[in-house]
Amino acid sequence: MENNYLREIQGKMAHDRYHHDHHHPAAVGGAGKSPTTATATRRRCILVSGPIIVGAGPSGLAAAACLKEKGIPCLVLERSNCIASLWQQRTYDRLRLHLPKQFCELPMAPFPSEFPTYPTKQQFVGYLEEYASRFDVRPVFNKTVVRSEYDGVIRMWRVTVKDCESSEEQGEEEETVEYVCRWLVVATGENAEVVVPEMEGVEEFEGEVVHTSEYRSGEVYRGKRVLVVGCGNSGMEVCLDLCHHHAMPSIVVRDSVHILPREMLGRSTFGLSMWLLKWLPITLVDCLLLILSWLILGDTSRFGVVRPRLGPLQLKKLSGKTPVLDVGTFDKIKSGDIKVCPSIRRFKRNVVEFENGRLEHFDAIIFATGYKSNVPSWLKEKTMFSEKDGLPRQPFPSGWKGENGLYAVGFTRRGLSGASMDATRIATDIELCWKLESKRFATCLGSPLSQP
Repeated sequence: MENNYLREIQGKMAHDRYHHDHHHPAAVGGAGKSPTTATATRRRCILVSGPIIVGAGPSGLAAAACLKEKGIPCLVLERSNCIASLWQQRTYDRLRLHLPKQFCELPMAPFPSEFPTYPTKQQFVGYLEEYASRFDVRPVFNKTVVRSEYDGVIRMWRVTVKDCESSEEQGEEEETVEYVCRWLVVATGENAEVVVPEMEGVEEFEGEVVHTSEYRSGEVYRGKRVLVVGCGNSGMEVCLDLCHHHAMPSIVVRDSVHILPREMLGRSTFGLSMWLLKWLPITLVDCLLLILSWLILGDTSRFGVVRPRLGPLQLKKLSGKTPVLDVGTFDKIKSGDIKVCPSIRRFKRNVVEFENGRLEHFDAIIFATGYKSNVPSWLKEKTMFSEKDGLPRQPFPSGWKGENGLYAVGFTRRGLSGASMDATRIATDIELCWKLESKRFATCLGSPLSQP
C-alpha cells in the first residue's frame, strides 16, 4: 500500500513548481543579494508516508506510541535537543506531579509501583524516556518548524523546518527542509513560549529579573528579598522553595484564586473531586470542596488571597483556570514567612511601587506568569486553532480533530490525562484513514488488499 500511495503523490509533485525550485535565486540570500553577502540556503523536500508530529513532549510521545502500536509509522520533530524539554530544561528542581500518578499515565504505560503517589521531576523524565524507548519513538531533534500549511493541489501538508544547530558564524550552508505528509499532529502544547507581561519601569530595575523557566533552586537567593509575580501553582511552589532556602519571598496576588489542600479526607483532592462528580452535580461538589478547604486552611481572604465567585471546578471548566493545590505554601503565608502583595504599579531602580502606593525594596523579581501556545506563529490555518490564544476553537472533548488530516494533542487544559485521551482518538482516526486508503489503492491497481 505504502509504495502505491507514495507513487501517486510523487506523480502530483512532479508537476509542482515548488518541489523543484530548490536552487531558485531567491533562496540564496534573497532577491538582490549575492551568495557572497548572505548565508547560502539549501532546500530539500522529503515525502513522509505517515503522520508528522510536531513536538516531543508527553503529548507528542503519546500520539507517536499509539500510532506505532497500530503499525503506522510517524515522524516526530522537536526543536530542542531532548524529549520533554519543558520538564528537563525549564522547570525548578523541587517540582513534582501535581496530581497522583494514576491520573498522569500515558497510554499503555502505568507508572512503576515503587514510584511515590506524586513522582518527582526526575522520576517523571525517566518514565518518559523509558516510554519513548519501549515504543521505539525516535524524534528528530533540533528541528524548528517555521511554517506549515495545507496544499490543496496535492492534498498534503507542507511542513518547513530549519535546523537549530546550523551555524552562520562558522560559514555553514543553512539548510531548509520541507516535509510533505498526509496527516499533521500538532503536539507543541499550551506551554510552548514563556509569558512575561509588559510592566512600567521593569527595564530600570537594577536587580535580577527572571521567569520561572530559568529558576532552578532558591539556594542562589539565600538571604535576599525576592518578589514572585504570579500566584498559580508555580508561583506558590517557588515561594515555598525560597522559604526553604532562607530567602525572604513576597508574592503578588493580582486576581482572585482558589487554593485547595492537595489532599482531603485522606484522598487526593483531584481524585476525590472526580469520584464526587460521578454522583453529584458540579455546583454541589464545588460547595463541598470549599467547605473542606475552609475547615483545613481557614479563611484565605484574611491573608490577601480572595476566592473567585465561581467554584474551583466550574471555573476550571469555563475558563481553564486551575486551582492552586497547596503543598505547604499557605502555612508560610499565615505565619508571615511569605508576604502577599497587591498589583504592581511600576518598577523603579531598586524598589517596586504597588497599587496601594507602598514602596518596597527587592533584590530580585521572578515572573511566574506562565506560558502560551505558539501555534499561530507557524501553522497557517485559521479554522481549527484560534489566532488569539493558539488553542483549538472547539472545547474539550471536540478540539482534537480539524480538517484535511490536521490534529491537536495536549491542548485540552486537562493535563496528561487529556493528552492521553487525545492521542488515543487521533491514532484510531488515522488508522481508519490508513486502512481506507490502503483498500482504495489496492482496488485501483487491481491487486489484493495488503495488510498495513
